[in-house]
Amino acid sequence: MNTPTAPTTTTLTLEAALQGFVRALAGKNRSPATIRAYQTDVGQFITWIHQTNVVIKRPDQIERVDLTEYLAHLGSRQLSGVSRARKLAALREYFRFLEDHALIAKSPVTGVETPHKERTGRTYLRPDEYTKLLSLAGGKPRDYAIFQVFLQTGVRVSELCALRLDDVDLEGHVLQVREGKGMVARSIALEKKAIQALRSYQAVRPDVLSDRLFLNRDGDPISERGVRKLVTRYCRKAGITKKVSCHSLRHTFATYKAERGVSPFQLQEWLGHANLNTTQIYVHMGRQNARKVMEQTSL
Repeated sequence: MNTPTAPTTTTLTLEAALQGFVRALAGKNRSPATIRAYQTDVGQFITWIHQTNVVIKRPDQIERVDLTEYLAHLGSRQLSGVSRARKLAALREYFRFLEDHALIAKSPVTGVETPHKERTGRTYLRPDEYTKLLSLAGGKPRDYAIFQVFLQTGVRVSELCALRLDDVDLEGHVLQVREGKGMVARSIALEKKAIQALRSYQAVRPDVLSDRLFLNRDGDPISERGVRKLVTRYCRKAGITKKVSCHSLRHTFATYKAERGVSPFQLQEWLGHANLNTTQIYVHMGRQNARKVMEQTSL
């Protein structure tokens, strides 16, 4: 069978090619968050290209030098190596899609080195800090349940917002976590604190048509932005000055589980990590913290 020869030109504009790329990602059932991130990163590159080179209109006109200059531009704006590496990864996927579909002869990303990623600490909360958050939220069943779900299951904010009423099995002590197009990705065992918090919230949850578990004050499904604002507000009330995000609560769950000897394989299953190497970070952090505790409590 003859292999079709990739054309050296295409009539597709950069924007039209991006829309095709986004549709392909949706067809692969990539998560909405991933699709949004890729679309944003590639879109920003296209905007920069138009601002710096009025001649370039099509993806086959992009050369490696355009990508290296873009990365240099991002560096001049003080973007971290992690952010630049993420943007390059999105562009690599974009041009790989075009190459695979014979819309360009060769990806211009080939040979472009990935920017160095700085080692950054992962923010997590001390027991006194998350206890203060829970205490402040104690009078509001929904907010308290949100914090307990974060701290007791380690879910992502997107996963928390996607939870439905039938994802919570209080009798069976199980939480079903969804991702992508609403498919159940994994099950996490619920412990007593989370069960009690969810039971208290469900007792006062408004009776509305939506089957989403967590609602905003208007009775609509709470958004990721709404949850982030809630976390920020409570951290401010608690007097926590370090930068804390929803992901910090996920880090808190993972770090303390690792400290207590939970295996990386079990952590990987709970956290929904595709790669065990990602989970191993928490195991190393747990060991480092254990050494600190040993030194601080020496006899």
